[in-house]
Parts: sequence; structure tokens; C-alpha cells
Amino acid sequence: MRLKKSFQLAWNILVHSKLRSWLTIIGIIIGIAAVVSIVSISVGAKQQLEDQLGNLGANILTVTSGFSRATGNMGFDGGGRGGAMAEFFGVEDSSDEEVQNLTARDINIIKNIANVNYVMGAVSSEGDMTYSGKTASVRITGIDVLVWKEITTEVLESGRFLTSGDSYSIVIGSNLASSTFDDIPINSKVIIDGKSFNVVGILDGGNSVYMPIETARDVFEDIGEKEFDSISIQIEDVSISNETVTTITSKLMMSRGILQEDEIDFTITNPSAMQETMQETMDTMSIFLGAIAAISLIVGAIGIANTMFTSVLEKTREIGIMKAIGARNKNILVIFLLNSGMIGLVGGIGGVILGVIGSGLISSMASTSSGGGMVNMFSNTAVTPALLIGALLFSIIVGMIAGIIPAYRASKLKPVDALRYE
Repeated sequence: MRLKKSFQLAWNILVHSKLRSWLTIIGIIIGIAAVVSIVSISVGAKQQLEDQLGNLGANILTVTSGFSRATGNMGFDGGGRGGAMAEFFGVEDSSDEEVQNLTARDINIIKNIANVNYVMGAVSSEGDMTYSGKTASVRITGIDVLVWKEITTEVLESGRFLTSGDSYSIVIGSNLASSTFDDIPINSKVIIDGKSFNVVGILDGGNSVYMPIETARDVFEDIGEKEFDSISIQIEDVSISNETVTTITSKLMMSRGILQEDEIDFTITNPSAMQETMQETMDTMSIFLGAIAAISLIVGAIGIANTMFTSVLEKTREIGIMKAIGARNKNILVIFLLNSGMIGLVGGIGGVILGVIGSGLISSMASTSSGGGMVNMFSNTAVTPALLIGALLFSIIVGMIAGIIPAYRASKLKPVDALRYE
């Protein structure tokens, strides 16, 4: 018997048992839709997490004054990079109000620690920036121009980074330049707290403003002459970042006269450790949600097996007739396997379509939600051709596996017994 004829017979079996087949197909649709939605949302959340952490630089540690009791020494604390992650994950800073600021002595101690390439102290403040008659409040960061371009994770869109020859010059984020102020070109003059500054560089994205640290200390009264709000540390080997954090912690504790861990008055942000922890959490959540989706598929597979057993009973006389006119066992087996595979195929197509729509709706609701934090992680989906093809093939395989036993039983029916069946 030709394969084409087997396809036709298998399709006829599917078509002539419409209600029962479609109830089974609905079960497969729900299972595949759940798998596609969960996988696409999980992969999208992982990508968004990696993008957020990638912008921090996995090899950049940040020390900030104040200890975050919510997250410990590798938490999402205070200014700069740590603050960005705190906002992203919805973590509130619980740092002590009265803390000892970071100093040049802390920087010198960190410089002498193994696995440390560059160390840079930074200060920050709020200021009013005016350009072309428009004024906006901006966050200004004072940096060491000699180290900044070696340690920063920012990317230039145009212009250049600050150099040792700059004094009243700044580098700003492109969002600030194009959105807040309706386009600030390179070499434009802006006013910050009554002082004139020259824009020498525009960064790719962001609303940041960077200036030499000496200038920041001169312009802003709330910045101390010898203190730092944060210290950025570029390490050489990311694989031993946790060990480096431990060493820095112990050295700073000794330098600052801290004897007990519960007296620590600084926080070290380690993006690499944060990334590993969050990825493990996402993997665990994906497995849990995938297990739930697998239950739907198991139910669908049981439905296919039930449908196939019923089809075998209904088609017993037809099977006897086919065998009487020369059909072999393998021909009967192929027909019923193709029938179960078709049920899986139709269910898979419907499940893929429903899954794509479902993941899009979840993403849309998450992006418009005011919940913030972890909720926003599900605002991104990753529906790839590989996922869709894989889900479709998986659906067909589930269908054929569920139909193996009924198909085998059909192929083993004796022609005489089948013809007698009522």
C-alpha cells in the first residue's frame, strides 16, 4: 500500500470522527499553547535580565556607602549601577541614614588587592541644567577622567570621552540630549547651576551627565572635598569575583575599624553574582511552569490514546476487510500512526497560534502594569522559529507515541475475527 493512500485513509478516520477528534485536539492545543507561552516569556525575561546586567558590566564591582540590609554585601544598593538594578527589581534601599563616607584611603586599599585592574571614585548630585531656554533637573556624576574611559560600560554615540585637559566639559546621555532638551548637538553650551559647560560627548541612551570630579566638587556645595559617593572597581577575572568581593570586604572592614559583620557601613554590588542568582531563579521558575504545561500535554496524549482505541473498535470490520484484500500488518500500523500524528499536528498548529497570541497578551499586560520590579521582566517575549518548529514537532511526536499501542493492536487483528466483529 502506498504512503499516499495511507495518508488518505488516516485523514478519513480523522474527518469522520469530528467531535471526538476535536475534543482531543483541544487538549493538545491547550498544552502546546502553554508550552509556547511559558518558554517565550521565560526566554524573553532572561534576555531582558542579561541586557540589564550586561549594561552594568559583569567585571565591574561597585562600592557604595551604607549597608543594604535587604540584600547584603552583594545587593542592589544606592547610587550608580546598584541603584539602577534596585529600580529594575523593585528593591528598596534600607541603608543606614548616618554612615561613614568613602574616602581616598579606601580607594588606595582596593588598588592593592589582587584581581583589581582599575579603581575610580565618583561623586553625584542633583542640579538644574538649562539649554535653549529650557530647564530640567538632572543627575550629575563627577568622575576621574583618567580612569573613567577604561572602566565605564557606557558607549559613545558621538563626540568623545572626557580627558585630562577638560575642566568645564560634560558628556551626556542621548535621551537627555534628544528627548528632554529636543536635541543638544556636540560642542553646545549648557548652563548647570549657573556655570557654563561645553558638551563634548553624547552617550548611547540614558539621561546621565558626567563631568570631571574636581569640577563637580567646585560647582556643588553638597559634595565634600575628600569624600566619594561610590567606588567603581574593574576586575580582571570575573570567575573569582566572589572571592574578590570577600577580600575587598575584609580589607575595608579592617581599614574602617569594623570588627563585626553586622557593623558594616558599605555595600559591594557584584553584577556577576546577581546575574547567576537571577538566572538560577528564572531557570527554576521555567521548570516549574513547564511542568504545569507538561500536565496539559499528558492529558492531551491520554485523549489521543483514548480516541485511537475507540477508532480501532469502530474500524474493526474495515480493518478485517483491508486485511482480507491484501493489506499487511505494517500498512494498518502506518494508517493509525499517521492518524494519531495528524491529531498531534492539527493540535500543534492551533497551540502554536494560541501560544503566540497568549505570550503577546501577557507581555502587553506586563508592560502596561504599574507593578514594576519583577513584573516588568515579563514585558519581553522571545518567540523564535526554533521554538515554534520544536513545539510543532513535539506535538506530532506526542500524538504518534500516544497512538502506538492502539495502532499496534489494530495491526495484530486477525481478519476472520475482525470480519465477525459487530
